Amino acid sequence: MAEVVLQGITKIYDSGLPVVNNIDVKISDKEFVVLVGPSGCGKSTTLRMIAGLEEITSGDLFIDGKKVNDIPPKNRDIAMVFQNYALYPHMTVYENMAFGLKLRKYDKEEIKKRVTEAARILDLEAFLDRKPRALSGGQRQRVAVGRAIVRKPKVFLFDEPLSNLDAKLRVQMRTEISKLHKKLDATMIYVTHDQTEAMTMGDRIVVMKDGVVQQIETPMNLYSKPVNKFVAGFIGSPAMNFIKGKIVTDSTSKFVSDGNSLSLNIPISQFDSLKAYQNKSIFLGIRPENISDSPISNNSTEAEVRIDVIEPMGNEIFLYFQVDNEQFICRKTTHDLPAPGSMKKLYFDLSKLNFFDAETELVI
Repeated sequence: MAEVVLQGITKIYDSGLPVVNNIDVKISDKEFVVLVGPSGCGKSTTLRMIAGLEEITSGDLFIDGKKVNDIPPKNRDIAMVFQNYALYPHMTVYENMAFGLKLRKYDKEEIKKRVTEAARILDLEAFLDRKPRALSGGQRQRVAVGRAIVRKPKVFLFDEPLSNLDAKLRVQMRTEISKLHKKLDATMIYVTHDQTEAMTMGDRIVVMKDGVVQQIETPMNLYSKPVNKFVAGFIGSPAMNFIKGKIVTDSTSKFVSDGNSLSLNIPISQFDSLKAYQNKSIFLGIRPENISDSPISNNSTEAEVRIDVIEPMGNEIFLYFQVDNEQFICRKTTHDLPAPGSMKKLYFDLSKLNFFDAETELVI
C-alpha cells in the first residue's frame, strides 16, 4: 500500500525562517493529491522532501508505512516528473525512457516490455527513435512521464510539469495525466500554482500559504466551503469578490460596506452566526457567478453600479465595476454588452454570501 504520511514536517534554511512549517498530511493509497498555492508557499520544497532531494529539518515522513527521513531518493521507490523535462538530448525517446532501468540492471527484454507499454499508454510509439529536439513540448513532457511510468514506483511526484506548455497543451496534458492516474491506479502527488489544474485533477487539494497548510479538501468542498479568506480568494477563477464593512441592525439586519456604496440584507439562515459581529468589521465575499444582471432568485438584492471594463469571453462576459474602490467582477452569460462607463443594475444572490472575520480572516 503506497500511503504517504507527513507528520509535523518542517524545513528551515540558514535564515532561520521555516519555509515549510509543521505540515501534517495523510495521502491514501492510489489517491491523487494536489499541493497548490502562490509562489514561495513551500509546495515544491514539500515535494522535494518527499522525494528525498531536500533534507527534513524536523518531523517524520512515511512511505508505505516505512519511515524514510534518512533513506536516499533512489531507495524510496518514487519517481519524479520535473518542470523542465530533464531529458538527455543525445538519447532517443526509447533510450531516455529506458535509462533508469538500465542503471538498475534490468534485462533487455524487461526494459523493452516496459518502455513499449509506457509508449502505448502515452501515444509515443511513433516517436521512440526520435531525439528530444525533434519533439514538441507536449511530447517531451509525455516522455518525461513515460520515464517515470517504466519504473513502476509506489508514488509518482509531479513538480509543476505543465508550466512550460502553452494554454491549449496544458489543458490537453492535464486530461492525459488524470487518465493516466486512473489507468495506473497509483498514488500521485502533484504540485502547481495553477488553481484550475488543482480543481480539475485532484481527488483532494492541499492549499498552502507561507509554508502552512490552510485547508485540505475535495475540490468542490474547497470551492463551496473555504475555511478562510485566503482559500476563498485563491480557489476560483475569476476570484471571489471581497469588501469590508459591518453588520448593522435596525428594522432588519444588513451588511453595509465601509464606504456605504453597498448594502445587502442578511439571510435569516446566516443571522445567528453574525450576531456577535454587529458593528464590528468583517469581510463580505461573493463569487462573480453569484452577481447577475437579472434577478437570480427571490433572495437577491439589486445595486446600480458603473461598468468600468467589459471582457467578452465567448460563452460568458465579465463585467468589472467598483465598490468602495474595490474591484468587483460579475460573470454573466447573456450576450447584451453594456457600454463601458454606463450604469447597470446588478443583482446579488443573498443565499451565496460569505463572511470572514476581519482580524483572523477565518470564515464566520
